[in-house]
Amino acid sequence: MGGAHYLLFARPSSASAQTPHARVGITVSRKVGNAVVRNRVKRWVRESCRRSVLGEVPPGLDLVIVARPSAANAGLAPTALELASLVKRLRGR
Repeated sequence: MGGAHYLLFARPSSASAQTPHARVGITVSRKVGNAVVRNRVKRWVRESCRRSVLGEVPPGLDLVIVARPSAANAGLAPTALELASLVKRLRGR
């Protein structure tokens, strides 16, 4: 699923990695910006996941969040809103 700044990929966890909560991977390529910008985007995503997103994801899923180049200018609040809407769309499937 895609939004303006992020892509969200989800799949069931493998049998050997069954955990009581969802796992999240974050990918930010060099197209987003230099190391400072990439780390800032990763912090925004991690904080958004910690605050609201992980509680909404069904257990037993692996999520991968991919930042698009436009994520460099997004900010924490828009990141949180977009990831929450992507997870809401995921749950609606």
